[in-house]
Amino acid sequence: MNNNDILTRLRYALDIKDHEMVEIFKLGGIETTKAEVQDMLSKSKAGADGEAPNEEYRNMIDNTTLESFLNGCVTLKRGPQEETPETIKNQFLMTADNRNVNNILLKKMKIALSLTSEEMIDILNDAGVTVSKSELSAVLRKEGHRNYKECGDRYARNFLKGLAHIYRP
Repeated sequence: MNNNDILTRLRYALDIKDHEMVEIFKLGGIETTKAEVQDMLSKSKAGADGEAPNEEYRNMIDNTTLESFLNGCVTLKRGPQEETPETIKNQFLMTADNRNVNNILLKKMKIALSLTSEEMIDILNDAGVTVSKSELSAVLRKEGHRNYKECGDRYARNFLKGLAHIYRP
């Protein structure tokens, strides 16, 4: 699952409109337009020679862009943080390299939607995935912690599917 897939599924799950997407990106520190957002969410129609449809998105996004969107979701749902020298010093993106962003997705959505661990387990159960509290805790830990576990696409995909069951009317 690439970053555009995550963005598309998250948009569907939370029923976010295009103009809201632009606002969320702005809150996350990225200026974008409605057309650019639609390119992030749209796949290419066909290849150059009229061949079969290409499964690539028109505008592929990187980890930093996705994390900025997730940060914008947190700011939208929870409000902006107070500006103190301590918080300014600690503001950084968690995606320093090209690693998997599924762990960050779960962490940021837990914060943005004010979910408890039990609620996250229920969301995953709703999507058909059974996970224990200790497994979830390992996925939510900071990378480098001895009990840290990388979140696979299966958990992330099913978490977004469970969100759609709950948040879609």
